Amino acid sequence: MTLLEFDAVTKVYPVRGAGHITALDDVSFTLRSGQTIGLVGQSGSGKSTIAKILTQLETPTSGEVRLDGTPIPRRGAALRAYRGQLRMVFQDPFASLNPYHSIRYHLQRPLRLDHVVPKSEEDDEVRRLLERVRLDPEVVIDRRPHELSGGQRQRVAIARALASRPRLLVADEPVSMLDVSIRLGVLNLLADLQREEGLGVLYITHDLATARHFSDEILVLNQGRVVERGPADDVILDPQHPYTQELRAASPDPDAHFASASGIDGGAL
Repeated sequence: MTLLEFDAVTKVYPVRGAGHITALDDVSFTLRSGQTIGLVGQSGSGKSTIAKILTQLETPTSGEVRLDGTPIPRRGAALRAYRGQLRMVFQDPFASLNPYHSIRYHLQRPLRLDHVVPKSEEDDEVRRLLERVRLDPEVVIDRRPHELSGGQRQRVAIARALASRPRLLVADEPVSMLDVSIRLGVLNLLADLQREEGLGVLYITHDLATARHFSDEILVLNQGRVVERGPADDVILDPQHPYTQELRAASPDPDAHFASASGIDGGAL
């Protein structure tokens, strides 16, 4: 079982002329294979800083991140190996895919960089990945991102994240840039992949409704601190911290939200 430990992490940014800003303050959590943790909070709460630290785009001021008991490497082949085990699905599928390259290229590149399959098997693996995210390879493989819908682009981004056969996914607001009518289809796809592949998923969102329905455990962040955590239903339906209560009061009713969306099939839009 894969175990990711985010242990007592603090991140402080210096601000010219204003001292410093504490983006994360003593944050800890553990993510296991087959588990989805929802990380909930408003903009500026520290969610994206956690994602950047996990992907080594930032380093902690203090604290430590470990994968299976080993601290995250900072450079070289060891860091590349770590990044092959933890992949990220970005918020904006319009910006995360290079408009000048085909879908085939986007999926071949991680296969080659991480030596996933022999070169002779790359085309078959690209097609398998597209089918895995419920896209027809014959329709999309030689298209460019601008020829696809937003939902299709995000499915390609998910396929690219899966290409290296990671054990963990960080999904940073993966549906917030998509039309409401296709969000549920993409989230259902992520949930299916998580179960079938046994992935550990850190689902970063400001949406309490999707956090409840797609997470086993929820952590609520406010100003860089975890103010509440627990099983998803407990945190959303019976929040204890005033900040979580405010988020809950300002959000649409989770049950009504998903009841209204239950008839929508995001498919391969």
